[in-house]
Amino acid sequence: MPSKSPKSGSGRASAANGGSVPRRDPGSIFEPVEQLRAHEYVAEQIRRQIALRLIPMGNALPTERQLATQFGVGRATVQNALRLLEADRLVESRRGRNGGTFVVGPSTDDLAMDYLLARLRHEAPRVRDALDFRALVEPAGASMAAKRLKKSDLDEIVVAATKSATAETDIEFQTHDTEFHLAIARTARNGFIYDAVERLRLVLADPLAALPASKVWQQRSSDQHAAIVQALKRRDAGEAAEAMAAHLRATAKSVHALIESL
Repeated sequence: MPSKSPKSGSGRASAANGGSVPRRDPGSIFEPVEQLRAHEYVAEQIRRQIALRLIPMGNALPTERQLATQFGVGRATVQNALRLLEADRLVESRRGRNGGTFVVGPSTDDLAMDYLLARLRHEAPRVRDALDFRALVEPAGASMAAKRLKKSDLDEIVVAATKSATAETDIEFQTHDTEFHLAIARTARNGFIYDAVERLRLVLADPLAALPASKVWQQRSSDQHAAIVQALKRRDAGEAAEAMAAHLRATAKSVHALIESL
């Protein structure tokens, strides 16, 4: 499992996650707090990784014992979290020799794609805002990453870039593309940069998934990834920022075209 992410379910709902700001009593400087229980935190973190496509459909989650260790909770808490995810039809439990808990969503069949496109029509203004904000945040993150890069960081970034370039399916490409962008955000070593990039990936996961699968598009993205990697290897902050900006402009152009066609 990827490392724990900042919680998005407590207190004030984030605008980046589509939440509305709760009303408060006139004259009060405080806002109401919604306290989540441990199993809801666990479920939210797993749900986030599924939404980011970091745990692709069909893949098994770690065992309950492993999840309990990773989250630092009891197995009963993990079991309750998995029940929430099963109720949301994101995972399913299978018994037998090859049993376990497997990711079953987000689905990619025709009906699911129809729902996805309907969501995109409704979310189009938010997606456009996300693309604009992304153009500001990720080049800055790439610039910071070039200055703070360590060998272990570069190794992680190169692995993600290589896996995305050699992906056999669009789902695999999306998974490793997300890993690539998050690895660079981690290398920036700035919590605000990483949080922003992760939240943007959550908003853009659907439009990126809705783009028509194309080897040409995948190759173009892989070439752009390679340019970013080369700039990072040279520790050239300006070049890294520009290479990232060029990559984001190309992706934004495709997403805007998709939205306009809906």
